[in-house]
This record gives sequence, C-alpha cells and structure tokens, in this order.
Amino acid sequence: MTEPKSSLRPKLPASFPGRLTTGYEAFRDGRYPSENERYKRLAAEGQKPQIMIIGCSDSRVSPEVIFDAGPGEIFVVRNVANIVPPYTPDGETHGTSAALEFAVVALAVRHIVVMGHGRCGGIAAALDTRDPLTPTDFIGKWVSVLDETTERVRCDHSITPGLRYTALEHEAVKASLGNLLLYPFVRSRVEAGALALHGAWFDVAEGELHVLDRDSGGFTVLSGTLAP
Repeated sequence: MTEPKSSLRPKLPASFPGRLTTGYEAFRDGRYPSENERYKRLAAEGQKPQIMIIGCSDSRVSPEVIFDAGPGEIFVVRNVANIVPPYTPDGETHGTSAALEFAVVALAVRHIVVMGHGRCGGIAAALDTRDPLTPTDFIGKWVSVLDETTERVRCDHSITPGLRYTALEHEAVKASLGNLLLYPFVRSRVEAGALALHGAWFDVAEGELHVLDRDSGGFTVLSGTLAP
C-alpha cells in the first residue's frame, strides 16, 4: 500500500502552527500539482502582474481570496487600514512606499486598487479616542495619516453616528487615492494613460465588493452571480 505523499515528508517542528502545517500539506498535495508548471514559469521568467492591490492587514480580507487570484496575478501590499502615506522622500524607511515604487517602476503594473473594508479596526482606531496599546503607539502614529479625513468625517453632522465608521472607511480609500498622485512616478504614468487608479470597499458580512465611482464619489456594488 502506498503511503500518502504528506506522510513521506519530514515533520515540521512541533512548535510550528498546526493550521499552517495542514494548510501547506493541502497546498502541496492539492493545488501545487495542478499549478506546478505556472510556478516553474514564474520562477524562471519572473512575475509580471498587471494589478497592484493596497489592502488592509485584516485576516478577513485577503485579496487573493476575494479576487480568486492565482500566483503571479496580483501584487499585494497590506497594512493597517490600507493607508497610502503621502510622498515623503526623507531617507527614512517606508514599506508601503517601497512596495508602490517597485510595483509601478519595476513591474510596470497597469492598475492600482486601494481596497478598504467593513469593520476595519484601524479605521476605528483613527475615529475613536482610545489609550494606545503600547507606549510607542505605532498604530496611533500610522493612522494619524488620516487625521484630516477623520476630522472631516467626525464633524460632518449629516452622517449618523452608526454610519460614521463606514463613512471613514470610504473616505480613507479616497484619501489614499489622493496621496498616490503625490508620488511623481505614479502621477506621470496616470497622466500618460499608462496607469489607472481605483478605489474599492469590501463588505465582510455580505461578501460584496463596492467599487468607487470617481464621478459621483459613491461606492457601487460590483455585480456578481451567487450560486443557488
């Protein structure tokens, strides 16, 4: 009797998360055999994604899952509250800006999507007055990029308190799209028609993607077919 492939592989250290072990085994025995030629081609030729997605680190909103993307199809950077910081060439370390530069200049992506989502903890941290989680308050400093947008939403009395979080999730996407245009290498490509910017918001509870209409400023549900 032939043993399953997974039983023939060396066991990982017991301290390694079991969920990741079983997930990796499922990938190696299931998905990888059907896509091994793609992986080999990507290894030999390099990646050439046409789309970059700037999303939130939240575990519920993986772009690869939401867009049913295969390896090599989308270039993804994720951070708390899917923020694009302003262009700041000050010689300091800037992870999101570095990923943006690589995607646009090295990979020559044709589309950038900033995707927010419902029930975002980073947006809640920006809107609420809370004690920092640590003395360094990395989160507070990061979401302060949205201070101007947050204050505008907070002071808009036409927005009911229950909808204020969703409103800021939407407005934060627009703010990040505005910040993208502060990067010279982004703006020049947008103006040349070589790059398009898009905004989106994912409803976690309903599994629906809402896409920003730049003319109206509203978000519209992207139609999709649900299985019966």
